[in-house]
Amino acid sequence: MRYLAPLFTLALTVIMVLATSPSHAGDPAKGKVLAKQCQTCHGIDGIAKIPIAPNIAGESQIYLELQLKHFRDGQREHEMMTVVARDLTNTEIEDLATWYASIQVTATLPE
Repeated sequence: MRYLAPLFTLALTVIMVLATSPSHAGDPAKGKVLAKQCQTCHGIDGIAKIPIAPNIAGESQIYLELQLKHFRDGQREHEMMTVVARDLTNTEIEDLATWYASIQVTATLPE
């Protein structure tokens, strides 16, 4: 019986991830066009252009969508992001998230 608890937890996690997956895959080409409003801080390539902005290239699409929706809906506040996200539709958010999530990032470890 004690072996069932980890399996139950794993199954529940998989179900939750699938249930929160975006319903619309998003259009990265449309997202790239929309990203022009983001490029001053985050760059069109998702690499931050100012020290206080995070790099968002290659970030999880689900995470990006969730954060943009939180800024739009007032659940999360930031002077600039709240203004930028305020008028975004769900489809525009999905497109933006798809664009930035589709950027491949590589890392080089120091020797």
